[in-house]
Amino acid sequence: MSETPQNPPPPRRPGIIAPYTVYILYILSPFVVLTAIVGVIIAYTGRRSAPAWLSTHYRFQIGTFWIGLLLFAVMLLALPFRGVGSLVALAFIAWLLIRCGYGLRRLGRREPIPVPDTWGFGWQRNR
Repeated sequence: MSETPQNPPPPRRPGIIAPYTVYILYILSPFVVLTAIVGVIIAYTGRRSAPAWLSTHYRFQIGTFWIGLLLFAVMLLALPFRGVGSLVALAFIAWLLIRCGYGLRRLGRREPIPVPDTWGFGWQRNR
């Protein structure tokens, strides 16, 4: 009986399910705070084995968690002051959604985040 040649395994593509999951968990975090903690754990564990373009997403996500935690604390301090607290809460949620939406869009296109270590939204500045 002759043996059939084995097909080599397909080249391994970097897993993008984990960074997608982190962005979704962050989007859910205004409703369930625990999801942000799970998300940052996934980001910290995934960044070491990721290719360069994907590691920019993990850096962006880790920054999003820590900056978001600081902004969340400011929001909690401002909440007793009705008008200011509401504005800070809306600004925080808008910042989070824009940042995650931009990250999801770049991830879907398999593109890196141009400026992952920013307090802003990660897009490139025109110089």
